[in-house]
Amino acid sequence: MGKAMWTAALAGSAAVALTGVAAVPAGAVEGGVSFSRVTVNGGKPIVVGVKDQVEVPATFRMTTKLKYDYGPMVYPFRGKADGGNMLYNAIETSDCKVVDKKKGICDFKEWLYIDPRHLDFGNEDAGTWGTAAQVFLAGDAYDTDDLRLPLQVKRATRVTVDASPEPVVAGRTITVTGRVTRANWDTHTYQGYANRTVSLQFKAAGSSSYKTVKKATSNSTGGLRTTVKATVPGTWRWTYYGNFTAGAKSSSGDYVAVR
Repeated sequence: MGKAMWTAALAGSAAVALTGVAAVPAGAVEGGVSFSRVTVNGGKPIVVGVKDQVEVPATFRMTTKLKYDYGPMVYPFRGKADGGNMLYNAIETSDCKVVDKKKGICDFKEWLYIDPRHLDFGNEDAGTWGTAAQVFLAGDAYDTDDLRLPLQVKRATRVTVDASPEPVVAGRTITVTGRVTRANWDTHTYQGYANRTVSLQFKAAGSSSYKTVKKATSNSTGGLRTTVKATVPGTWRWTYYGNFTAGAKSSSGDYVAVR
């Protein structure tokens, strides 16, 4: 399957710098194009760390009988769909999968890339974005639509765990510690996330699921600490369920044998 690809570094107005102000192409905004069946990242939040580029899958349908030079594409935006802030470094779009040639209906797959190391990317970019669709038509015209589809972009979190002592005598108390940190897109580091409510969860040996035992609040450096009685062997972990700007994350598990 073929793909069209363009990046924020392309000349002209094919794309814009990450979160930069969109350049307005020559020619007038045209009608005659509609977008439907749009999904971005499977409807889940887009969670971005501090180093690795994130690939965001999308699918959509475009209906038009107009000729177009390149595109189409869908992307996060703030402000105006035509002339606001866009959030992407590069976009790949598949060739048209024809649904109805006579009516000009095509289905597309897309891969949108966000690089947290981009100079224009920072903590202020966490939160809610809109979704725009755009296609560049023959003769330097273009069509841009606000799809009225909100997207959540979140800073990644990390959570660690340590349960001790291990092994432990049945009925004795164990101490479970850990730390929750959040991606800082301005410094490209993970920093302690204070005053977060984090769930301590336990999965008994032989069980397939975790259950919440109690909750704790992280201290000023993101540290977590609590005590529980160990009655049966099993695995302990911390789970942070995220918020408006921070992603959800569970720690790995720490198994404690009980004698």
